[in-house]
Amino acid sequence: MAPSLTTPAKLPVVRCRLLQRYEHQPFVSCLAGLYGCQWRRYQRTRAMPGDCCCSKLECASFALLIMTFCLTLVFLYFWSEAQNDYNDFDWFNFGNLGFWFPWSVVLLVIAAAFFSYVALLLLLAVCLLSEGQKLYLHWGHKIGVLVSLAFSILAIAVLSDLCSKEWTTLLLSFQVTAPYLHVGGVLLMTLLSWPIALHFYDINRKVGQALIMGLYLAVLCALYLVPLGMYSPCLKEESTLGLAPALIGHRGAPMLAPENTLMSFEKAVEAGGQGLETDVTISYDGVPFLMHDHTLRRTTNVQEVFPDRTDAPAAMFTWGELETLNAGAWFLHRDPFGTAWSLGTEDRAQAQNQSVCTFRDFLELASQRGKQVIFDLYRPPKGHPYRDTWITRTLEVIQNESSIQSHQVLWLPSDLRSLVQQLDPDLQHTSASQAPVEELQQNHIVQLNLHYSSMSAEMIIEYAAANISTNLYVISQLWLYSLAWCTGAQSVTTNALQFLNNLNRPLFLMTPDEYNLMWVLTDVVSFTIIFIIFIFHWWREQRLAFFSGSKPTLEHGTYIKFRTDVWSVSSVNILGEPARSPLATEPNLATVSEH
Repeated sequence: MAPSLTTPAKLPVVRCRLLQRYEHQPFVSCLAGLYGCQWRRYQRTRAMPGDCCCSKLECASFALLIMTFCLTLVFLYFWSEAQNDYNDFDWFNFGNLGFWFPWSVVLLVIAAAFFSYVALLLLLAVCLLSEGQKLYLHWGHKIGVLVSLAFSILAIAVLSDLCSKEWTTLLLSFQVTAPYLHVGGVLLMTLLSWPIALHFYDINRKVGQALIMGLYLAVLCALYLVPLGMYSPCLKEESTLGLAPALIGHRGAPMLAPENTLMSFEKAVEAGGQGLETDVTISYDGVPFLMHDHTLRRTTNVQEVFPDRTDAPAAMFTWGELETLNAGAWFLHRDPFGTAWSLGTEDRAQAQNQSVCTFRDFLELASQRGKQVIFDLYRPPKGHPYRDTWITRTLEVIQNESSIQSHQVLWLPSDLRSLVQQLDPDLQHTSASQAPVEELQQNHIVQLNLHYSSMSAEMIIEYAAANISTNLYVISQLWLYSLAWCTGAQSVTTNALQFLNNLNRPLFLMTPDEYNLMWVLTDVVSFTIIFIIFIFHWWREQRLAFFSGSKPTLEHGTYIKFRTDVWSVSSVNILGEPARSPLATEPNLATVSEH
């Protein structure tokens, strides 16, 4: 029987669909190969309309993949924002393990690798679903996902115990990054609208459609409205911005020289430090000297000079013994901040030969340069000759053995504060803990020295109204310094004087009007794009259904909708041969093209 007259009219449509189908084959093969090691076509299974995209096992694997993606993202963001405290983390491990290694950086690299791996798998899964393929995650990837999940859970649990304050840092980071995270989240949901719309129209069941659309719209609306509950001190008019916080060198400039050495404090002054911070210990024969740790192991060569006293308290050494130690070679050998390479030949030679610094020499340098000083004072251990007179011995150095003025000294030790005020009323008394304004004024406190995690604009404003300034420690990241600037802190203690001093304007600063414009534009553009995508898929559904006159079938992401009579018209195909079912064999593209 001769072919019907309508057959030639339908041939262009058939050919177009076939070309689209075959054009997608290399892409689908690549996706399936990377995701499930299914490189050959016969290894893959196409999901029919209305069918589940995968087996129960693969559904569980996909859910596990999504959960692992979320956890690895949380840990990566958590540890990325903790960079301000990497040095403390590495030295903590040094104290426990006995050797130096940049564990913090290694942990960050591993976290980034796991997140990238899981994110790639999730992207492949979404693309496969968009192409109408059933999911099959290779067993090797299943193991990889489980390892990533276990690592993230273990790392979060351990670091939450060791570095609990980092969660506060995470919350602080949202005050500067939330506006940009909002834009990123909206962008992600906009990109997901394409596969969501495709599957929405492909599902036959109303319940499934309602579930997908309800979940998608709930997340989307939440993202659209997140800015209503957002707070950031950096959303303000620039005219209301106060002065940049003064910079106090934490143990000098520890990125440029060995900490608590004269070279370090000289570098801090050169880098623009307006104050100097240190730690004071008293030797066995009564000489106050600078040392942060209770032992000499980390920052001197005591293990070489006094191998039997490596873990002995630093205060139990005489000054004569301390003078024989090298306090700079460790800096070049361990390079704790990764900055030793930036030192010139002269600076490296100077750092190599640094010795333990006395408190008197430190005060003399501050006096000559006109800098304020703040210090922690450690009480000597039991059996030490100056255990009960460590306060008065320190005051003797300030008053009688150095030329520094008392008003340059921010007195931080809380022990015997009343006695200190009687002996030297000109000292600037500083407290390390928050308290009601009335209590602080009664104790003649003029400054608070607080950890940056307690940063609060309301607190700083309240104390400033009572002429009590706030110093935050230790801030070495630009985003944290910007946040402290926006909150109104008067000064910060930092390891990174050379970086922070070059910041002329807080990062992320924008006016409320600018932010509202960014918010509204982001949401409007996103909603418009999503609406167009859903309208396009609806139109495509209606158009292809019109051409085919049958129910839609999704194949490799392309709607293949044509009736069987396209392939067999009146029991004879377009070649005049007996027709075969399109389900039994694949159509020959070359043959169709030739005819």
